[in-house]
Amino acid sequence: MTVVVEPATMREVLGHFASGVVVVTAAGPDGLLGFTCQSFASLSLEPALISFAPARTSSTWPRIRPVGAFCVNVLAADQQHLSGGFARSGTDKFAGVRWWPGPHGAPVLEDVCAWIGCTLWREYDGGDHTIVVGRVHDLGADATRSPLLFHRGRYGLAAQIEEDR
Repeated sequence: MTVVVEPATMREVLGHFASGVVVVTAAGPDGLLGFTCQSFASLSLEPALISFAPARTSSTWPRIRPVGAFCVNVLAADQQHLSGGFARSGTDKFAGVRWWPGPHGAPVLEDVCAWIGCTLWREYDGGDHTIVVGRVHDLGADATRSPLLFHRGRYGLAAQIEEDR
C-alpha cells in the first residue's frame, strides 16, 4: 500500500520540531554568497562532518558548490533580520552585514552563536532538496549567545516557544 503524504500536512506536523537557523556563506569568484537554511545537523565526529539541505530551487547553492569551501553560521536569537535577508533572492545579501573572513576565506557573520568552516565532502539526492555533507576544518562558538529557533512557522527563543503553548 502506497501512502501519499500531502506537503502541507508534512510541513505542519514537522513544524513541531524546533530547529535552529543557519546561514551558509562562501566567497566566490564573483563575490560573496549566502543563503538561509534550517535543515542543518551535526553528522559525525570521526571524521568531523555536518550536513544541510538546500532546496533544489536554490540559485545560491549551485554557485557555492564549485567554490568548495563554505561556512555555516548558526544565527543568534537577535539575528532574525539576517535569516530574512539571506533568504531573499536578487538582493545584495551582505549589504550592511558585518563579517570577517574565516580560515578558508568564507565569511563568518559577526555575533553568531557559532560558526563551522567546511569544505564540500559529498552530496546526495534528497528529493526536492540536495543533502550536502561538509568536512569540518575550523569552528568556533560564543557561549554567551542564545540561538535563533524556528518552531511552528515562527521565530523565537526556547522559553518563548514554551510560553506560547
